[in-house]
Amino acid sequence: MVNAGLTGHWPGFCEGIAMHIVHILTRLMRAGSEENTLETCRWQVAAGHRVTLVHGRDSDVYWDWHLPHGVTRIAVSEMVHPVQPMQDLRALRALRQTLRSLDPDVIHTHQSKAGILGRMAARATPKALVVHGIHILPVDGTSATKDAFYLAAEKWVAGGTDAFIPVSRAVGQSFAEAGICDAERLHPVYSGMDLKKFTNAQRPADWRALLGVPPRGLKPPVVVMMAAFEPRKRHIPFLRAFARVAAALPDVRLILAGEGPEEARIRAEIAAFRLTDHVILTGHRTDPEALFALADISVLTSVREGLPRVVVQSIAAGCPVVAQALPGLDEIVAHGHNGWLVDAGDVRPVADRLLHFLTQPAQLAALRSGALDTDVSSWSLETLGRETTQIYTNLLQKRAVGRLHPA
Repeated sequence: MVNAGLTGHWPGFCEGIAMHIVHILTRLMRAGSEENTLETCRWQVAAGHRVTLVHGRDSDVYWDWHLPHGVTRIAVSEMVHPVQPMQDLRALRALRQTLRSLDPDVIHTHQSKAGILGRMAARATPKALVVHGIHILPVDGTSATKDAFYLAAEKWVAGGTDAFIPVSRAVGQSFAEAGICDAERLHPVYSGMDLKKFTNAQRPADWRALLGVPPRGLKPPVVVMMAAFEPRKRHIPFLRAFARVAAALPDVRLILAGEGPEEARIRAEIAAFRLTDHVILTGHRTDPEALFALADISVLTSVREGLPRVVVQSIAAGCPVVAQALPGLDEIVAHGHNGWLVDAGDVRPVADRLLHFLTQPAQLAALRSGALDTDVSSWSLETLGRETTQIYTNLLQKRAVGRLHPA
C-alpha cells in the first residue's frame, strides 16, 4: 500500500517503503525523453510505488493507448512548450495547485520548461524531494538571449534541487561547467530500453517492399537515420550531403524514420536534389529494431543531444553508427570499433564517411562485429528504474537522519 507524504510524516525513511512519485514533463510526445520517463514510471509502479505523470497541453494520442498500467496521468493545459510569460505564470499556479493536492514524496522534473516551472512549483510542497532529469543541455547557441534566459533560470531553481540525474556523465559535466550545479548533486543514469528487442532484432518481413526492391532482388546498401523531424537534427543539410553518396552508389537507400515540423521541408529537399528513388520516409516506427537490423549503418547529425537512445539501440542491434562527436557519445560509441565519430560542425564529412564504409565491406563488417560485441547492459530498463529509484531512497534516508545538505 502506498503512503503519500512519507517524507514529512515519517521520522525515518526505510528502503522498501512505497513512495508517491510525481514526474513532470513539458510535453508528452513520442521522443527520447518521454520514452525514458515513461519507462521509469513503468518500473516504479511495478516496484510498488504510486506514480503520477503530470504533463503540459501538448500530447500525442499514442499515449492514450500506451501509458504504462498503474500510472495516473494529469494534463496541465496551462503549460505550453513556447516561452510565453503570462501563460507560464498561469501554468506555474496550476502546477502549484496540482502538487499541493498530490502531496508527493518525490517530484522528478524533466525537460526545460517543466524543469523550471515544476521546480518553482515544488516550493509549495517543501517536504518533497526535488529531482531534475537532465536529458539535454537547455542551450543550443541559436539565440544568445534565449540561452542566457535558460541558464539564469536553471541556476535560480538549482538551489531548490536535491539531485540532478543526467543521461550521461558528459551531460552532467556540462551542467556543472555552466555553473548550474555542483558535481556532488549529479547522479548519472543512462536511458533504459528493452535491449532484447534490439539484440534479437530481425529485418522487417516486407523489407523489399519498403526499399522498393523487386520480389527476388538483393538488398541494396541501406543507411538509417532515426530522428524527429526538427531543425536540431539537421536533416536538410544532411540530405544535401547525401546527394553525393547517392551519385556514387545508384542503388543506395536512406531510411528517414521520424515525424515532426520539418517534414514538408524535408520532402521538398528530397525532390529538389532528385533523391526520391533513394530516400524513404517511414513516419514514426514502433519497431526501430527492425530498421536497424535492415540497415548497414546508421547516422545522426544532430547539433545538440544528450546521449541519444537511438545510438544505443543501433549498436545493440549490431548496426554501427556514424555520428558527429557530441559530448557523451563516446560513452557508447567506441571510435573505429563500433562506429565512427566525426568532428561536430559540417555534415559533409559524415556523408563522406558513410560512402567510405559502404564501399569498404571489410571495414564495415569489422564495425558491425564491434557493435555486436558491445556491452549495452548499462542501458537496460532494470538499471534505469532501479538506479533512479535508489537515488530517491538514498537522499530520503539522508534527509531523515539530517545528513542532506543541499547547496
